[in-house]
Amino acid sequence: MGFFKSFFGLEEKSPEQQQQEDEARRFDVLKYDGLRAMQARHADHALKCFKAALEIHDDLEIHDYLSQLYIHTDDLHEAVEEICLMSKAQPDNVQIPLRLAHVAYMMEDYDLLLEACGKAEALDADNEEMLFLYARAYIGKQQPEKAVEYLDRIIDDKPHFDALLLRGDTLMKMGDTDAAERDADLLLDAVPGHEDVLLLKARICREKGLLDEARTVYGQVIDANPFCIAAFRERAEVRQALGDEQGAEEDRNTLMELSPDEMGEVKSVEEMMKEQSELINPLGL
Repeated sequence: MGFFKSFFGLEEKSPEQQQQEDEARRFDVLKYDGLRAMQARHADHALKCFKAALEIHDDLEIHDYLSQLYIHTDDLHEAVEEICLMSKAQPDNVQIPLRLAHVAYMMEDYDLLLEACGKAEALDADNEEMLFLYARAYIGKQQPEKAVEYLDRIIDDKPHFDALLLRGDTLMKMGDTDAAERDADLLLDAVPGHEDVLLLKARICREKGLLDEARTVYGQVIDANPFCIAAFRERAEVRQALGDEQGAEEDRNTLMELSPDEMGEVKSVEEMMKEQSELINPLGL
């Protein structure tokens, strides 16, 4: 009988073998149940599944999923821990320090951002994303000249929307409004009517004291996006400076209707780009 069980693959399994197979099945169920929960935005259930799966055995993909989950739930310190585990397992994967850099940027930890960029640079010295993140780090460190140097390296290679937009904003804040306007005009030639570019152009005109032109361009921003809080706020100030009390009051009233809580500081191009920062997926999952 034992011969036939063996011949047909029906031999009895030892308790240890059976336990291993049961654990493997349970691991797979937990892992993919967690992935489905994460994709359905059920973060608590996904976290519970992933942690239970890791108790069975360690798995790099789960650490990747956890890092993404922690980012989406704004548990950024936990995300950093997961990314560091991934980095130890795959030290030659440039996408991992790039993800760490994105998280550091979200945390406004510019020292960690520089460190992550340095690790990415060691793996790919010409990586465009790394150069852009270096620029963000130096803006955060209040070193705009160094930021511009990294943005120049990207733009010298090829036109790059985000790099041009950020360089224009940075140059404007440095007081080089002519160079900033050249970047804005280059972008407007490429993408006429783009809200963010028009907003940069309006701000440059305002910095240069061209208030009539600034008022016109702010109007174009509002045409592109009738809900642009910054444009209404800033145009109100421009109208006030031009003596257009009625127009300034209309913009302030619209601003209050759109968002009563948005009467504070104006967001910079850099801050808006931070809000739109996209997450990368180092393991391609």
